[in-house]
Formats: sequence, C-alpha cells, structure tokens
Amino acid sequence: MNTLTVSPSPHVHSGDSVKKNMRGVIIALLPALAASLYYFGVGALVVTLTAVLACVFFEWAIQKYLLKKPTTIFDGSAALTGLLLAFNMPTYLPIWIIIIGSLVAIGIGKMSFGGLGNNPFNPALVGRVFLLISFPVQMTLWPKPIASRLNYFNISPDVLDATTGATPLAAMKEGLANGETVSQLMDNIPSMKDLFFGLSGGSAGEIAAGMLLIGLIYLLLKKIITWHIPVSVIGSIAIFTGILNLVNPDAYAGPLFHLLTGGVMLGAIFMATDYVSSPMTNKGMMLYGIGIGVITVLIRVFGAYPEGVSFAILIMNGFVPLIDKYMKPKRFGEVIKVKKA
Repeated sequence: MNTLTVSPSPHVHSGDSVKKNMRGVIIALLPALAASLYYFGVGALVVTLTAVLACVFFEWAIQKYLLKKPTTIFDGSAALTGLLLAFNMPTYLPIWIIIIGSLVAIGIGKMSFGGLGNNPFNPALVGRVFLLISFPVQMTLWPKPIASRLNYFNISPDVLDATTGATPLAAMKEGLANGETVSQLMDNIPSMKDLFFGLSGGSAGEIAAGMLLIGLIYLLLKKIITWHIPVSVIGSIAIFTGILNLVNPDAYAGPLFHLLTGGVMLGAIFMATDYVSSPMTNKGMMLYGIGIGVITVLIRVFGAYPEGVSFAILIMNGFVPLIDKYMKPKRFGEVIKVKKA
C-alpha cells in the first residue's frame, strides 16, 4: 500500500548551499582584493592573510574546545568574515591587533550567538567597530596607495609620515570645520576618476569602487544577492547628499564624492547584504537599505566621525527583527479577515 508523506517546507530546492554562496561572495571580492594588493602591496597581503587565518582558527577552536560541537570552518563563512574584516582595516595595522579583531568578530560577533545563522549583527563589522573604539590611533593610520607598498616591515616615524595621510572623507570634514568650502577642498582631494580606480588613501576595501562594482555585477548575475539592498543604500545616499549639495554646495559635497569615498560600496554590496543580519522580504530590504543610507549621511555630515557606514549597518542590523515582523508576507493558507461595511 502506497502512503502519501507530506514533509515540512521547503519543498523546492534551488541547489544553493552555504558553501556555494560563501565561495561566490569570496570570488566577487577578488577584483577588489587584487586592487588592494596592487596599491598597498605587502601590507594588504599580511593583513588579509592574518585576518582570514585567525578567523578560521578561532572558529575551529571555539567550536571544538568550548562549544564541543562539529566544526564548520570548511563552509567558507569564517574565511569570508576574515576577508571582510581585512577590507575594513588599514594595511599598516600590527598583526596582534588584527588577531584581536578576528577574535572579537568570531568569538563575540558570531559564536556567542550560536554560530552561522544566529548572529544578529555582521561579525566583521563587530570586530571592526571594536578595534576602532579600542585602538583609534592605529585604526585611523591610513596608508597612501603605491607609496606604502613595501614598507609594512619597516615602519618608522619617517616612513609613516611619508606613506600615510588622511582619507578624502577625513580631509573634507576637517577642511569644512576649518571654514574652507567644498570647491576649495576638492582641489586637494583625488579626482573622481582616481577615487573610482583606487588612487586614494583608506582601508583595503575603501578603494577602487570600480572593482567593487564588478563584484556586485557578479553577485547579481549569480543570484547570490538581489538588487534591493545595494540600490536602496546607494540611492538613498545619493538622494540625501544631492539635496544637501543643492541647498548649500559650499558646505556639502555632492553625491558622487560620497559614493566613491569611504566604505559605501563595500558596505552596500558586501556587508549590508549578509544573509543572516538583513531582512527576509524585498520591501524589508529596501527599508533597511534606506535606513543605512540615511544614517550614514547623518553621521558623515553632522556627526563626529568622517565615516558612518559601519555604524549605520550595525544600527539597522538591530532593527531587522522588527522589520521582519511587520513586513513578512502572508502565510500560505492564512485566512484574511475582511471588515464588514
């Protein structure tokens, strides 16, 4: 006698897996990684390898010796966390600080909540913000492209003075605070072409917006992410800064400057789109992305920090459960109550 067995959903499988998606995101990051290696050389290589290896080690050690559960280091999520963490750090950062950041990212940002699938906040950003608060001097020592290629193991005051400098965002914020206008400051800031291709100071993931956009195209073509979060983040920043620039062009930089500087592209494409810490529905994703864009501009323009992407994403991570609660789709078979006239 044949029996009909009805199993729980999902009933249709797409062939996706954690390992496949993590591998896809890592591949999408390779053009930006190549650009950072070209511009920053040995420093970028050391920071990246240290962060990736440390994140993989800490996930293995915590699962094996503290949680007493099977290790999941081969799914690629720990390596991706390390790569994203490296992209958020200066390439002159000492190895011991990178290791501390990796421990915080994996130990506090991920494993303390139960591991992959349970963390409410992006682990790499947890590690990055912890380091920014704990080591503000080292975390704001930004290398200049090309000039800092071979100097990681020969760091001295003279070398640092010659090969580090302010990021375009920091230079803009400091200049405006000193009474200069945007047009005056733009003469001493890399051109939009240089910002697009990566000829500016900053972390490994803040340069070469063009390489990050290549990664976005790859992710969209492979359907690893959807357009909703990147477009809503980038669009809201462009609209908000565009309005401010129209109101007072001497006090507020234009949209293109804000989009090509700092961590906007990295955050919108690779950080905010994290599966676990972002909303489930398309409408929720757009609201989440708009929130990130608005908070980023508020921090950049009116806050103390020249950059605000990391803080904006973590703040909106905290709102994700609320967004999912009020923007979830109707369940299949749910009875919709109709009010009587």
